[in-house]
Amino acid sequence: MTSHDHNKKILLVNPWIHDFAAYDYWAKPLGLLYIGSVLRNEGFRVELVDCLNDAEALRFGTRKNGRGRFRKEEISKPAALAHIPRRYSRYGMSPDRFREALRRCGRPDAIFVTSVMTYWYPGVFEAIGMIKQLFPDVPLALGGIYATLCPEHARARSGADLVVEGDVLFRKPESKNSLRAVLKMLLGTDLNFFEPHETLASLPFPAYDLLPSFDQAVLLTSRGCPYSCGYCASRYLNGFFQERDPLSVADEIEYWVDSYGVRDFSFYDDALVVNAEKRLVPLLEEIMRRGFSCRFHCPNGMHLRGMNETLARLMYRAGFKTLRFGFETSLADRQKATGDKISNPETAEAVRHLKRAGFCGEDIGLYLLCGLPGQDRKEMEDTVEYVSSLGVRPVIAEYSPIPHTPLWPSALAASNLDLAGEPLYHNNSIFPCLPDPDDVQFLRSLKVRARASHTRKQ
Repeated sequence: MTSHDHNKKILLVNPWIHDFAAYDYWAKPLGLLYIGSVLRNEGFRVELVDCLNDAEALRFGTRKNGRGRFRKEEISKPAALAHIPRRYSRYGMSPDRFREALRRCGRPDAIFVTSVMTYWYPGVFEAIGMIKQLFPDVPLALGGIYATLCPEHARARSGADLVVEGDVLFRKPESKNSLRAVLKMLLGTDLNFFEPHETLASLPFPAYDLLPSFDQAVLLTSRGCPYSCGYCASRYLNGFFQERDPLSVADEIEYWVDSYGVRDFSFYDDALVVNAEKRLVPLLEEIMRRGFSCRFHCPNGMHLRGMNETLARLMYRAGFKTLRFGFETSLADRQKATGDKISNPETAEAVRHLKRAGFCGEDIGLYLLCGLPGQDRKEMEDTVEYVSSLGVRPVIAEYSPIPHTPLWPSALAASNLDLAGEPLYHNNSIFPCLPDPDDVQFLRSLKVRARASHTRKQ
């Protein structure tokens, strides 16, 4: 903890989701919570307004193991999506409650707003507009995934005073988009004492106590990914791949368990089982040694290739409950083209290890990437059938075109939508690379068949 006291207040804001559908799969604004913790350690006063983790936003529907439904309110569709025959909603707290929360915080000295999906930017813009109405002269920085992938769009239209690309915590203090540089631009003061954070190990635990309450915590054992899959922006967003000491992760779990009674944890790693013998296996052994009674969830999609008998048994004994793996396709040529992470025989072997360890088919979900540029119906159908034959859950993930990924040029060529000019068209719910309405209807029906095929095999 630094001895510096700036008496400056920083407001952090996690804005709404505007979309056709949204569900709380262990969602937490982890980047903001890390920034909040770092700022407090440097002597700043920090407040957080989280549109998605407010008590009002989460009280709708039954929550189970740290996940559940968001409050939603139907709103008008943006003009670009007017032709989509689906209801469009604002997910999270009501606008009135947002204004009240801002007023309770009082006038800050600077504001940080985060962003996630590129096509969720309308919720970001709405939040920034309301903030500027209340605090028109307070400098506001917009960061996060959308700001990094579509910076020119954000600068032209968001209303933010500063758009920050990349992760501010893992940059050298003198670099353009470091946290120190951002604060200097917002506050006009050079914080030359600011200590750099170049690794996950150097960061304090995220500031979950800024939330009004929380029933699950997010964990990171690594940052980035050593793979460079054609559909994924992890390499662009995170740069290099770095791993965290497994004992420090165990210490963090113990802290949240002992201090706040948390029992559900979700891993946000892009590559949780990579180098498992050096990272995940020691962590699982430490979890069991310390006697934690927790439930662990993996919504981000793990790599199947790293799964073996030892790891599967350790995960089961340590309390892993929700397993999701990236499988993408059963077509061998596309497996190689999209990253060469797995083959069908390796997949079948990994599933056998998991089932022998004690996991049932309902616990194991394989993400299938559908709607890719140039992907035909037979490939999608064959993939669903193959995964169903293994007795696990085929989870269809509609392809979302993402700028700065290797597949982006193919997406631009395949779509009849202005993907480059309008991020709303990146929305996977509208199947942007399936311009034929018959293909769109086919994929929707395939999702229903995938759920039914899994149910039949239980």
